[in-house]
Amino acid sequence: MNARQLLKTYGPAALVTGASDGIGEAFARELAKAGFDLVISARRADRLEALAGALRADHGVTITPLALDLTETGASRALLDAATAQDAGLFVACAGFGTSGPFLNADVDSELAMIDLNCRAVTEQAHLIGRHLVARGRGGMILMGSLLGFQGVGRAANYAATKAFVQVLAEGLRIELGPQGVDVLACAPGPVRSGFADRADMQMGAAVPARRVPRPSLRALGGRTTARPGLFTKLLSYSLAALPRGARSRILSGAMTDMTRHQDEPG
Repeated sequence: MNARQLLKTYGPAALVTGASDGIGEAFARELAKAGFDLVISARRADRLEALAGALRADHGVTITPLALDLTETGASRALLDAATAQDAGLFVACAGFGTSGPFLNADVDSELAMIDLNCRAVTEQAHLIGRHLVARGRGGMILMGSLLGFQGVGRAANYAATKAFVQVLAEGLRIELGPQGVDVLACAPGPVRSGFADRADMQMGAAVPARRVPRPSLRALGGRTTARPGLFTKLLSYSLAALPRGARSRILSGAMTDMTRHQDEPG
């Protein structure tokens, strides 16, 4: 659907988490361009305020920035209150992070924090915002998965597991909420050029620019279960699709080994 149809179907406002950079920022920019008022959330208040100012100036929309750590008690409720106040009809859950490298070498607190943000917080948000969307009679929800979430992946074992959780959650919610007027989509990109790789300590080669993720995802909302945005992601996804799950795991584990080989170097 075009921008006008998107706004008519899911407007007047949208809620985007993880909006301070990467895919979340790209979604915020795309939705503001389409005329949505926005509630944007991330931990970094300075980045949020800068983005809010730019979007107001460029598109004349109302922006409500919320600097929140979504793993903290009450954060998801704050998102709900802001979404309700703006009558947000679209929720885009981009907040999350990844880790990489040998699982047994990882800091377990960091791994558990990733589960808390990528899984527990997303579940809480989907529950609260989902009720809001059902109550208003229409809406949409995009949950951020990953190409890694369709099989186990060595040297990204826990991250891939969190994204498998999100993928399955989105698939189930699409069946449950669709008849109640709420469209649900899993967005499952491959490598994306954003701040993700730096935090996960990965060295990516080919990657999709973050700005290429929102538009095909928004077009897929309401029509498909999963979006795989970007030509590179599609080529990688379809080339792997015909292979047995174990073969996909070995191939992607090999790719992850290449992207994290620098972690094994001394010093």
